[in-house]
Amino acid sequence: MTALAIDLGGSHAACAVVRDSGIVASKSIGADGGSGLGGLLPAIRDTFLELLKTAGVDRAECSAVVMGFCGITSARENRVLATNAKFDDAPHLDLTAWFKEQLGLPFLIENDARLALLGEYGYGAARGTRDAVMVTLGSGIGGAAMLDGRLIQSGHGLAGTIGGHFPVVLNGRRCTCGNLGCAESEASTTFLPEIYLEQAGGAQGALAARKAIGFAELFEAAEAGDKPAIAALDHCLRVWSVLTVALIHAYDPEVVVFGGSVMKREAQILPRLQEYVKAHAWTPGRTVPLRSAELGSNAALLGAIPLMEYSL
Repeated sequence: MTALAIDLGGSHAACAVVRDSGIVASKSIGADGGSGLGGLLPAIRDTFLELLKTAGVDRAECSAVVMGFCGITSARENRVLATNAKFDDAPHLDLTAWFKEQLGLPFLIENDARLALLGEYGYGAARGTRDAVMVTLGSGIGGAAMLDGRLIQSGHGLAGTIGGHFPVVLNGRRCTCGNLGCAESEASTTFLPEIYLEQAGGAQGALAARKAIGFAELFEAAEAGDKPAIAALDHCLRVWSVLTVALIHAYDPEVVVFGGSVMKREAQILPRLQEYVKAHAWTPGRTVPLRSAELGSNAALLGAIPLMEYSL
């Protein structure tokens, strides 16, 4: 099968011609999540036409356009249900009609983390399992879950989608979703400056003057002996550990897969999380293994093929 796949994030749209388990051609274009999806659609269409020409693939060979969207979607209704300050016009767009008119192809949509889990299930770290959970660590925390080889679906689109918004700290920091103490508000890149400054000595620490902090900088500062960085990193690891146990108790997976750029430090992250899971997850007779994603930034794009296989 061949698909035209889009992985739409807040700052870019990765477009690709995907065939079976491989990417034939791909290109990333800039996308300002705050300016709307409607204005970006012509650029996506033109990029696909360019990629088809470059790859020597006829449009008639493609089965569908598949979009991984950074928000809450309904596969049943094939549309965006809600966003969180990214592409806020998306729920009002008839994407199915637009892509049918512009490219003559059926259209499918899924949450980007859920599509990434499908990719890892088909070709990566969750291959050979039937029940799996994926956690993506980055500017936010994404989550996805599947049971018996299929993504969990619910009428309102939330089931198995918002793992990063499980509350893990009672009376914790207010999240962008409005809840208190979400894993995302307690241990994602977006909130790292606040997390850092809250640690003892944070106001005098090596990263105190930075308006934005990435996990790469946090790990480097911790390794250099910066005490607030060490404390902030320990806090994030504990949050991720608690979230992992919550997801295991919720979905009883065979494996939990972790993705996102933070996993460049998997050697420092996964053993700590695995130790916590072994000690605290109630899974009689077994310990759920934790694995790093294998497909990297291509996971959601490659998830287009498994999605088409059981949707078309």
